[in-house]
Amino acid sequence: MAWSPLLLTLLGPWEDNITLSVSLPLAGSWAQLTCTPRRDISVRGYNVYWFQQRSGSPPRYLLYYYSDSDKHQDPGVPRCFSGSKDVSANAGVLLISGLRAEDEADYYCAIGHSSAGHSDTHREVGQIPQPDQSLVR
Repeated sequence: MAWSPLLLTLLGPWEDNITLSVSLPLAGSWAQLTCTPRRDISVRGYNVYWFQQRSGSPPRYLLYYYSDSDKHQDPGVPRCFSGSKDVSANAGVLLISGLRAEDEADYYCAIGHSSAGHSDTHREVGQIPQPDQSLVR
């Protein structure tokens, strides 16, 4: 069984005020996407929204996270997607466990209140490396 590379493109809002980073082990494992706003915005007081856009499709709302007691995940979104915050790093986090080929997509984050949000965009690209074929059985 050969693993295919999985490409996750991270997109955050329009003014280059959000930085996104990705930690990508091998397919079938997990990916952690991190959304960090500019220094004068604290994630502590805002919702962190996550969206997914597959090639040829419109963006899809995945979830928002404010706290463990104030969060929402769209009913159609698999449980392998989960949100959290790392307040010490001032970042919102999207964890995707059990990566699958269908998780290959552009991912957007936004930080804001439920009625009005920030829209700052920064683009980062992460790709799961293809393992050495001699290790794949």
